[in-house]
Amino acid sequence: MSRYLTSSKVGLLALISLYTESVVPSVATIPILSFLVSQILPINSMIPRSDVSLHSRDITVTLNDIQRATIDHISGIPGRSVWDLLLNKLWKINSFDALHVFFDTLSLLLQKTQEQLQNEPEDGLETDSNLNRMLLSRTSPLGAFVRRAQLEFTRLQFHDGLTLWKSFVVYRAPTLPQWRKRNQTAGNTSFDIILQQEQLGIADRLTEAVYRELGTEASQEVGNSTEDVEKLLEYQVDQMQRMGNRLPKAMKMKLLDMIESGVTVPSLSHYVSFLDSWKAGDYPSSFDKLHRYFDYTMHNRDRTFYQYALLNLAILHQDFGCYSEAVVAMQETISTARENNDMGCLNYSLSWLYHFGKAHPEQIHKVQEKGVLGTDREALAFLKAKAKETSMWTLLSTSLLSEAKLSLSNGDGAAQAFESILKASHLNVTRNVANAIGSQMSMQSSIYGRLGVSCQAWLYGELFLQCYASPSPVEDVVHCICKSAFLLSQKGRYEDAVARMEEVDEETLQTLRYSQYWKSSLGLMKFRRYLHCDNLTAADHVLAQLRAPLNLSQDLQFNISMLEVDLLTRRGDYSKAMEMLEHFATKLEDEEADIYQRVKLMTLKAQIYDASGTPQKGFSVALRAASLAHRARLLPALWEAVGRIGAILISLKEFSATTKLLESIMPQVLECEDCNLSAHTFSLLADAHVGMAGQAKAEGLQRKEQLTKALEHIERSFDEFSRIEDVRGQCEIMAKKATIMHLNGDPVLANDCAARYRDVTRATINQV
Repeated sequence: MSRYLTSSKVGLLALISLYTESVVPSVATIPILSFLVSQILPINSMIPRSDVSLHSRDITVTLNDIQRATIDHISGIPGRSVWDLLLNKLWKINSFDALHVFFDTLSLLLQKTQEQLQNEPEDGLETDSNLNRMLLSRTSPLGAFVRRAQLEFTRLQFHDGLTLWKSFVVYRAPTLPQWRKRNQTAGNTSFDIILQQEQLGIADRLTEAVYRELGTEASQEVGNSTEDVEKLLEYQVDQMQRMGNRLPKAMKMKLLDMIESGVTVPSLSHYVSFLDSWKAGDYPSSFDKLHRYFDYTMHNRDRTFYQYALLNLAILHQDFGCYSEAVVAMQETISTARENNDMGCLNYSLSWLYHFGKAHPEQIHKVQEKGVLGTDREALAFLKAKAKETSMWTLLSTSLLSEAKLSLSNGDGAAQAFESILKASHLNVTRNVANAIGSQMSMQSSIYGRLGVSCQAWLYGELFLQCYASPSPVEDVVHCICKSAFLLSQKGRYEDAVARMEEVDEETLQTLRYSQYWKSSLGLMKFRRYLHCDNLTAADHVLAQLRAPLNLSQDLQFNISMLEVDLLTRRGDYSKAMEMLEHFATKLEDEEADIYQRVKLMTLKAQIYDASGTPQKGFSVALRAASLAHRARLLPALWEAVGRIGAILISLKEFSATTKLLESIMPQVLECEDCNLSAHTFSLLADAHVGMAGQAKAEGLQRKEQLTKALEHIERSFDEFSRIEDVRGQCEIMAKKATIMHLNGDPVLANDCAARYRDVTRATINQV
């Protein structure tokens, strides 16, 4: 097969030749030119962004495609469509010699150069066919395509030229019935005028000797040139690197068929195989294919691509869990990129090193001591400056979002984070950075979640999934879906959460990293549900599965650890739970740790003191957690810490102060749409009102009012616990309600509460 020319390109050349003959009407000019340009320009521009997997689009144009683009347009000749004229032109190429003549006359389609005009005789006359012909500019897309095709045909060896002719015969063969309608003399051997002149049939020995493969199955497929395969591979590499997905199975089979059809295998196919193996988690094969590709690259391009080999090696080491080797390889990448003055690779490497340091701070201390990055803010300022200099708008947008995330992590408040996000949003819109919109909206959703406005957090996630999912990386889509499912599970809508998780398609889950994140998020929701259902045995099994992946994100690892502490607390193993919290606290002593995680640890510590019967020990811890959460505007964490303070005040018999404190935050607690937080807050309010009733007179009106309010809060708390299926919470609330009924002297309602208590317990036993 030739390096460039294919039978489909001959069809496009015939259509271009027809266009220059001025037989295409003005109405059909734009549609036909649009069709030609869409097939001639590089594959990145001719394939829609939404068609990531290339399932429905081929790199070669068939005659059916050309027919659909031309058959509806009437030509300048009465009674003939553009397709009829094109069909006539295609069937006039009726021999191998006619194919040579066709390519030789392609130069007549182009404007002449100054040298050609000077060499022409002064009285030279043009033929009639050229007087009405519209000439193409030599630098236009159509002109460049014609010049390239003519040049490549002159370079063809005889065998390759004959292969092209046979491929064109097969390519044109389906249009024979249509050609017969216009030309009654056409027969089975009309594809070669020599066979017609000699009156040879398909079964003759000479015909079989020349066109022996025409009847085989291999001849039924239109051939592809080496350049077509290279363009397709480049497109796949671009999609796999930018979108983060794997090579689809259909495209993998298509590439194998192309390569096995006789096309020279480009070295880029090894890189595509490397990316596919890497995404699949097959690290030994990834190393082998990575070395194989860059061995070819080093041989052909010397050291100009050496830094990219090191860059890929560092990323592969990170996913493989070899963090020290990854840092060493990335440092070598930075040095080589500086030597070769490759600013794109250098900026990307520094950005990777910054994010690697945030994910694995224990591995980055040596790098910071050498002054490669400096502090986090210095590193981000450097990356923003370099991104502006080199017009790397995606890197600039990512750096702004990282700056917003750093502001949230350090507790600087939401104002600075919103400022950075708005800058990134303006950049994404003005510079058309479509693949960064997902990260931007995910960050906005996180900010609203930390501010306790869950409806806004949900809205931004839905807006991203509905409008911006297709041009965004797959990783952003998976994270957004998992976050939406988590918000649903907070409301107790577990079935809806699972349905949302199932929206991730199977091809996405073929990538190991996304599959681990998705399974861990789903397992985390199941783990929380089993804890609420008091099914601790099932929770143990899910926890063992959640501990298996090694490269989970810090957020998932933290949530798993906190639920493990909750599991130990529900079992009454308070000492071990406190040891785990102290162990995590030592890890988070660094000032760069996320302030949300530190506040969460303090709140859990105060909760364990309360559960162990010594709530007053956690007063200073809860007060400090509330102070940090208030300063950082972490409102859900603030309300949780205030709830812990309320529990301590109840133990000190400060019931009135507790009531005022909790009632003041109750509207904001409900706005968080967290059933667990709302249920515990209502329960504490009920305890405070019961305490105030105990301090009132035995038969006074005030006591009845307080008990009535307590019963209202108990009902609200029971409803919230029921939504998330928290069995212990429901049983505790029913026990409190039964106690109040006994105090009110109503044994019938007290027995009803006891019956509901038994029903909840029995339902739990049946589930287990």
